[in-house]
Amino acid sequence: MKKLWLVFGIIMAVSFGTLLWIGTEIFREAPPIPQRVVTTAGEEVIGPEEISDGQNVWQAMGGMQVGSVWGHGSYVAPDWTADYLHREAVYLLDQIAADEYGGKYESVEADKQALVRQRMQSMLRANNYDASTGTLTIEPERAEAFRENLEHYRQVFGEGSAEYAIQKGAQSDPERLRKMVAFFFWTSWASTAHRPGDSISYTSNFPSEPLVGNIPTSSTIIWTGVSIIMLLAGIGGMAWYFASLHEEAPT
Repeated sequence: MKKLWLVFGIIMAVSFGTLLWIGTEIFREAPPIPQRVVTTAGEEVIGPEEISDGQNVWQAMGGMQVGSVWGHGSYVAPDWTADYLHREAVYLLDQIAADEYGGKYESVEADKQALVRQRMQSMLRANNYDASTGTLTIEPERAEAFRENLEHYRQVFGEGSAEYAIQKGAQSDPERLRKMVAFFFWTSWASTAHRPGDSISYTSNFPSEPLVGNIPTSSTIIWTGVSIIMLLAGIGGMAWYFASLHEEAPT
């Protein structure tokens, strides 16, 4: 029994030590919450505390019972990060294609699509957050995409949507809705903007979105496989150990 207690103590110490270390790293590398989001032309798109207030609005509506954020969520409604990101990417592709080639993204030649897509990815993946002022600077096109998404979500949460599993009047207050969409914008920004000095986003390129180049990192794939193998090995080891403690039943 002493050996079993010793093994148990070691496992607990290693497990909780690992959790504390990972928790510290998550806190240290957490994406910053900008105090202001402004365009390169100086227009304020999101004001002080609006992102945090928007998170509170989403939580007050039910939070993860009304769709998910960064993959943590419910069985109904979409992942709002992924939804906002995809809609912003599509909007930017069409805007850039219209400015450069006079047509929508889908209507231009494949080689031109590649150029448009690269410009859009560079725009989304650039980290223009200034930690000294708490200000995030974005291009005017992204501000237009924010307003476009705001109108879309006004219809979804105000008029209801069977596609999104959102009932009519779920959020009809325009100011609260705007703040909630600001929160969606921030989660989308954190999922694409490169961490300082790195080539992956704050969320390690999650959610997956090929349009913006968000693909799973090699470390994500490796550690997902390792965790599954360790889980199966642990279950198999426990089954083998307990089976070895019991004699076979007499025939």
